[in-house]
Amino acid sequence: MNSNKNSVPGMVFTRPTRADRVFDIVNGIIMALVCVVIFYPLYYVVLASMTDPKIVNTGRLLFYPESFYTAGYAKAMEYPALLSGYQNTVLYTVMSVVFSVSVTVPAAYALSRIDLVGRRVLIFLFTFTMFFSGGLIPMFLTIKMLGIYNTAWALVLPAGVSVYNLIVCRSFFDTSIPLELLEASKLDGCSDFGFFFKIAIPLSSTIIAVMVLFYATSMWNTFFNALMFIQDDSKMPLQVVLRNLVLSNQLSQGSSASELAERQKIIDQLKYVIITLSALPLIIVYPFVQKYFAAGVTIGAVKG
Repeated sequence: MNSNKNSVPGMVFTRPTRADRVFDIVNGIIMALVCVVIFYPLYYVVLASMTDPKIVNTGRLLFYPESFYTAGYAKAMEYPALLSGYQNTVLYTVMSVVFSVSVTVPAAYALSRIDLVGRRVLIFLFTFTMFFSGGLIPMFLTIKMLGIYNTAWALVLPAGVSVYNLIVCRSFFDTSIPLELLEASKLDGCSDFGFFFKIAIPLSSTIIAVMVLFYATSMWNTFFNALMFIQDDSKMPLQVVLRNLVLSNQLSQGSSASELAERQKIIDQLKYVIITLSALPLIIVYPFVQKYFAAGVTIGAVKG
């Protein structure tokens, strides 16, 4: 019997059967349909943001811009607060990521240590906040008393620790940093802080990247907290700016019929324009960091 030079000793390779090939074909078709279902709504929004609203409002499927209409983009670019909204969102996102990761990773590592005094109580207190909260009014009063109302910290501090992210991070330390490694380092004279900064952190680049992405995505999309805790229009993040952009272009009673019709077209297109403008940076970045999102979901599913 002829042997394959590339075969691995001790392993037997069998040719795929007809059922295997049918399964692969059916599986490929299903996955292709799922990809289309997921991708087309995003593609449709981008097309609708540059297509005449009269065509979009017919409800037809769009595969290319049948009639270019970019008045919505022109109106958005004329809005003076758009640039400041982008700048504020980038600033808040960077601040949030730095602060939240600096707090979440050490806390998760500490909770993963079985020798931590009161570990179960602390885990219960963190988990308790996932089901019960003080409410909006106590949060507002706390922000006022801390003196951070109408500042960037009013957005950064309340979102400093996500309990879900904390649990995901703790699961990583539980499963990926063995206790034997800590014991061996202590035999070599390494302290707890030395082990954390010199050994645990360098081995945790994956979970740190996951935390950066989770916190950055959350802060980029922040809306309600900014609406409640930020007063100056110059400090508003992008999501609130885009909402104000739509409100500022509502129909007015004093306009003529032709002006009303044109403004209605702009309003209809602005809905798609603001979605595109707010999501475009994340859509561009996501393909390059998608593996870290998948890693985060996997890590969180290993151990609660």
